Amino acid sequence: MRMRLDRLSIINFKNIESEDISLSAGINCFVGDNGAGKTNILDAVHYLSFAKSMHTLTDSQCVRHGEEGFIVDGRFTRDDERPEQVVCSYTRRGGKTLKRNGKEYDRLSEHVGSVPIVVVSPADTALISDSAEERRKYFNRFLSQIDRTYLAALMRYNAALQERNKLLKTSPTEDILLIYDAMLSASADVIYAKRTEVIAEMKPLVAEFYAALSEEREETSLEYRSELQTASLAELLLASRQKDFVNEHTTSGIHRDDLILKIGGYPLRKYGSQGQQRTAALSLKLAELDIMHRELGEWPVLLLDDVLSE
Repeated sequence: MRMRLDRLSIINFKNIESEDISLSAGINCFVGDNGAGKTNILDAVHYLSFAKSMHTLTDSQCVRHGEEGFIVDGRFTRDDERPEQVVCSYTRRGGKTLKRNGKEYDRLSEHVGSVPIVVVSPADTALISDSAEERRKYFNRFLSQIDRTYLAALMRYNAALQERNKLLKTSPTEDILLIYDAMLSASADVIYAKRTEVIAEMKPLVAEFYAALSEEREETSLEYRSELQTASLAELLLASRQKDFVNEHTTSGIHRDDLILKIGGYPLRKYGSQGQQRTAALSLKLAELDIMHRELGEWPVLLLDDVLSE
């Protein structure tokens, strides 16, 4: 069972002037020269899920040159044959709007998880080779699609963290800091619990997919690292109080968590070849796909970008 994208209409999105694409119920392949717009079609689908580009592009950068805005319109069919329409539009003057079945969202975050997707692309090696921040962003996007409680806690945590960091630049009183400590702790407990649960579920899946892809030549493992494994966030924030004052930002918390992939017991980021890192990243995405299916009860839309180049 899966969510199916039946039709995609695109106007003035990146290099696409106007396209109306009918899609089959199975696998759909887009073939063309470099720069023809194949990846842009996938990015348009990403807009229907997250209301933003899957690349580090602003909305205005996604408007076709010389135009004032873009429209992406997707027609879906769910497992129970219910039709769904999602329309994301943007104008330079009016900003961005997102509508589902004709009704506009008050907050774009309310839509996250309504059109579940998994993206596999050559850029996924950054999940292995880049900083912990890249892996946290990936994991937050993944978990936000399957758990709205997680998304709400993450938004509360980030808002409180931003305000606490502002306060640390102004020498706040202990009473005020304790208020923000409590706000951070409450949200962190929810986030940490969900991350722990899902990473435990991912571990055997990643190992299984990696073994299949590498023909069992190597073994890989997944490890979750968080300061909350040693103490509560309230205790960590009190212990790092003076360090926070010196650095003028919050130095402890779940915003420092990391996901470590190892091969043969050694960190893949440092000791893995490019081929091993690509295989591990793909294994991670396949595990994500499997878990999303279990959690949501339907297969998400799978976007494969330039998959044959690997």
